[in-house]
Amino acid sequence: MNRLLARFNIDPYLLLLVSTVAFASVLPARGVFADIAGGVADAGIALLFFLHGAKLSREAIVDGARAWKLHVSVASLTFVLFPLIGLAVSAIPGLDPALATGVLFLTLLPSTVQSSIAFTAIAGGNVAAAVCSASFSNLAGIFVTPLLTAVLITGKQGGFSSDPVITISMQLLLPFLAGHFLRPWIGEFVARHKKVLGYTDRGSILLVVYTAFGAAVIDGLWSRVTIGELALIAGISIAILALVLLAANMLGRAMRFSREDLIVLVFCGSKKSLATGVPLAGVLFTQAQVGAIILPLMFFHQIQLMVCAILARRYAAQTTREAIA
Repeated sequence: MNRLLARFNIDPYLLLLVSTVAFASVLPARGVFADIAGGVADAGIALLFFLHGAKLSREAIVDGARAWKLHVSVASLTFVLFPLIGLAVSAIPGLDPALATGVLFLTLLPSTVQSSIAFTAIAGGNVAAAVCSASFSNLAGIFVTPLLTAVLITGKQGGFSSDPVITISMQLLLPFLAGHFLRPWIGEFVARHKKVLGYTDRGSILLVVYTAFGAAVIDGLWSRVTIGELALIAGISIAILALVLLAANMLGRAMRFSREDLIVLVFCGSKKSLATGVPLAGVLFTQAQVGAIILPLMFFHQIQLMVCAILARRYAAQTTREAIA
């Protein structure tokens, strides 16, 4: 099974996400169980951001900050170009309003960390710069994504479900800062148990997906969303990714980046983080809204992995040919 998934560039974790959605569609959390599941999911999100803080090296921040032109270029794609595209796409007539909001929300998210770094390494890019750029993007996303969401989404819909400043500070920012400041004492432990703690990250996201989709199903999600709309979301995701990849290449050449830095711009500037997006959606929107809003993100997540895996191999092959020549 793992070989089959790898052959088609399918993330095994996607199967868990789809299974969670299916389970939530059949047996959504209700009543007291919904409250318990929601509380556990909130605790898991706090733990997730605590671990992210503990993983972030201050040395990587200092070393990578020197490539500020590259980081500004990545940020311009992530938090400027993507949202502009999202605004245009979310205005498509006939699209379910919740899915349209989900498309716009995914364009407001920060870049991924693990996959951006992994693909940069495979392609022969500047790994140190990728580590720094992806980390900066996720740290900025804690502040920038809620701000953009307030301006472009919830400000037009009448506000957040709760005070966003207090909620984000208590559930996301404080755990992140606590983990980062405790890094001198727990950093080695986190590094040694990276694989086990990774299950905690993914498990937290699955819990949020289960509670969110359960609430959305109870609210009538599948009676509103059609298969045609899901296919449209997949097509939109492909189109958005293609536009950003083209823009990344054009910007990199205009900035005269080296090949190694251009690879960083392509992979860090074109991705959106599922690991950050699902928790943020749970904080910024009501539980009944979250299920539909993260659907486009789940589609985009898998598509970006498949496309970038192909690109990384092509970059690597090109590097090999140049070395032989």
